[in-house]
Amino acid sequence: MKQIKNFAFQGVNGAYSEQAGKNVFPNATSVPCATFEEMFACVRDAKADIALVPIENSQAGRVADTQRLIPDSELQIIGEYFLEVRHNLMAIPGTNINDIKRIHSHEQGIAQCRNKILNLNKEMIVAADTAGSAKKISKLQSKEDAAIASELAAEIYNLEILEKNFQDSQNNVTRFLIMSKQTNEIKSDENDLLTTLVFVVRSIPASLYKCLGGFASNGVNITKLESYIHPQGFDVAQFYIDFEGHPGDHSVKLALEEMKFFCKEIKVLGVYKKSDFRKK
Repeated sequence: MKQIKNFAFQGVNGAYSEQAGKNVFPNATSVPCATFEEMFACVRDAKADIALVPIENSQAGRVADTQRLIPDSELQIIGEYFLEVRHNLMAIPGTNINDIKRIHSHEQGIAQCRNKILNLNKEMIVAADTAGSAKKISKLQSKEDAAIASELAAEIYNLEILEKNFQDSQNNVTRFLIMSKQTNEIKSDENDLLTTLVFVVRSIPASLYKCLGGFASNGVNITKLESYIHPQGFDVAQFYIDFEGHPGDHSVKLALEEMKFFCKEIKVLGVYKKSDFRKK
């Protein structure tokens, strides 16, 4: 992977996406974007080298917006990163938990800390994002309001963390895709590779079963399979798939050749190294 000078992410400064980017590229400058569309355009227009794209969360499932936008983003997946999300309850300095009446955060932040909030008997306020909530609390300067956000957000907006690891479950992981205008220079004989592609099946009986049969018969392991509505309409089935290996591998070549008979469209979105997190 080339030297990364800056990365784009969706959200305001302090978002978990920015935290992920700083973990992977500590010396890079972060570029906040209001929407996922803006984030992809930022990389296409060379305003950032790569985009940090949340694709799925162990608690909330897939991120539907990014999965819908990725196939037409004109970017390639060059890597993945798993962020272990650690929610923090934060407020303006000098606040006591007993002072708080309202807790603000993104709907997933609220949902993932719901039992803790209920036990404290505080009102839940759903906001557009976690870091935006922290920014709002900083501006309000009210001890009656707190936010659930990242440690980075507390640092940026000068808030005091009242309780770390505020989430109900410790198993809270978000998978990010690292996407670029340039493809990876990866050889087929390298180990621990993943390939991501999207495909549209033909309108014939058992087409999906037959598409995937080649992977089974050739010993290619599928690690993720998602279906979603194609822009053409509800009667067109589009699928997103991750599998182990390189398109140049003999077994993968055979699987893809079988797949072509039952697909109207196949688009490879990237070939990249597996994250070490998968080995945990």
